[in-house]
Amino acid sequence: MSADLARKRALALYGARASRTPISPFTDEDPSLGLDDGYAIQRELLELVLADGDTVIGHKVGVTSLAMQRMLGIDSPDYGPVLSSTVFRNQDTVPLGRFIAPKIEAELVFVLGAPLRGPGVTLDQARAAITGVVAGLEIVDSRIEDWRIKLADTVADFASNGAVALADDVVPFAEIPDTRLVGMVLTRNGELVDTGAGAAALGDPVAVVAWLANELSRRDVGLEPGHLIMTGALHAAVPMSPGDEFVAEFDRLGSVRVTVGE
Repeated sequence: MSADLARKRALALYGARASRTPISPFTDEDPSLGLDDGYAIQRELLELVLADGDTVIGHKVGVTSLAMQRMLGIDSPDYGPVLSSTVFRNQDTVPLGRFIAPKIEAELVFVLGAPLRGPGVTLDQARAAITGVVAGLEIVDSRIEDWRIKLADTVADFASNGAVALADDVVPFAEIPDTRLVGMVLTRNGELVDTGAGAAALGDPVAVVAWLANELSRRDVGLEPGHLIMTGALHAAVPMSPGDEFVAEFDRLGSVRVTVGE
């Protein structure tokens, strides 16, 4: 894909984000688009967003479960930036009108205490770089019509990232014996929606961090101290409606709660 075409497609996504009006999948126009094309568009889109004054405070990794990989016909996750403008706190009201077709997912969020740069990052090196763990609720959203995404479409669209809500407390990573075994219960308006455990994310959430560091190194990007790493959904994404109250309760990490506004 030419730089001009990547920029043109990034501008289309930029406009969709601003107007809350979805666009047709890029893969409808060109079914041959692949992973590298998606990241080329993503880089151009990030330049546009950063020029508006936003900042990157971490990364999200998506498609970390086998079920989602099979659905998209791929064998690897994807990633996108986490922007400072997209972070909510525990018990915040999240305005639905800020999004196009949002869904909510519970996941483990790591906080880095040391820089991490691939290639060749191992699980042990990733563990050594992680300083804290936070309960998180990710709001995924798609600027692509009706979620008709293929891999290049979602990668271009910041890996379908919308926002994240974080629990109040950052639990020291050393206090969690094995994040694979951290269980989670998600409720909506007091009713059980789904359950999950850390192992849903690539078999081990720490493996997500190592994978991300190694993938980013292919594009000469490293992870920095203080960065948030969203490690992927522990269950199927759940649609959101005004008035919904979602609570994700995590073993050892506490809970995070959001209310959906208009």
